Amino acid sequence: MSLDPHDGEAPVYPSLSPSRAADFKTCPLLYRFRTIDRLPETTSPDQARGTLVHAVLERLFDLPAGDRTASAAADLVEPAWATMIENSPELSGLFDASPAVLVSADDAVDVRRPWTTDDFLASARSLLDGYFTVEDPSRLEPAERESLISAVVDDQLLIRGYIDRLDVSPDGAMRVVDYKTGGAPREAFEARALFQLKFYALVLWRTRGVVPRVLRLLYLKDQEICDYSPDAEELARFERNLLALWQAIKRATEAKEFRPQPSKLCGWCSHQAVCPAFGGTPPPFPAPRQPAEEVVTPGADE
Repeated sequence: MSLDPHDGEAPVYPSLSPSRAADFKTCPLLYRFRTIDRLPETTSPDQARGTLVHAVLERLFDLPAGDRTASAAADLVEPAWATMIENSPELSGLFDASPAVLVSADDAVDVRRPWTTDDFLASARSLLDGYFTVEDPSRLEPAERESLISAVVDDQLLIRGYIDRLDVSPDGAMRVVDYKTGGAPREAFEARALFQLKFYALVLWRTRGVVPRVLRLLYLKDQEICDYSPDAEELARFERNLLALWQAIKRATEAKEFRPQPSKLCGWCSHQAVCPAFGGTPPPFPAPRQPAEEVVTPGADE
């Protein structure tokens, strides 16, 4: 079952994206902070760079096949960044507030000083060079780019998210492609990335009746490709596990009990000041919204 968001008579379901599902698996309290409290988070230079590279790769396929070159991608960086700042003016001060971090254009030299706009744009162009090492976009004609897909599972939960790219072969076989601007992950992080792609595969299977043949992760920094081929039985198990996860989220919401789960990922969390694991106190639990609703935006699952 799928929903038409423009149909006023369509039933409304609570929704879940792969990033918020992964949040709850990683740390229930993080899920609460992001989805229920909706606490603001400051965009980091790395996050902004990921969004920028995704935007350039989307625009790249607007060009004729023969014009999809590395130099053309590099030329798209500054206009795409200007558009991002226009849509989110707070990004204009991103580097004023950023701490001293590794900023060399190729991430190869350990130079520690604050980011500058030139460093940032050069680093984005370096990642795009990595893309051309693993793929030739002149030979590709994506069926969909930055596409929002959704499905209702078990008549109780709307699952949805943005696919970076969907390739469809002449025989109808589908390949889901996800761009990763960080380094190729260790096993625990790769499991999270594959969780995201299985999420998309489940949506496509339930809405189009076809199991994607390949789930592809493109790691631009390390110039690596990770391919995975799911099957219907695996996706059925994944669906059951996802519904069980949703039931756990519902129980936690009803009990207003979301416990912190400290891990190495805490170093990247924006909410340590209100986290009990770091001596903080969470804000009062907000009044419930009916139904539970989640804002999903392109790049949120990056």
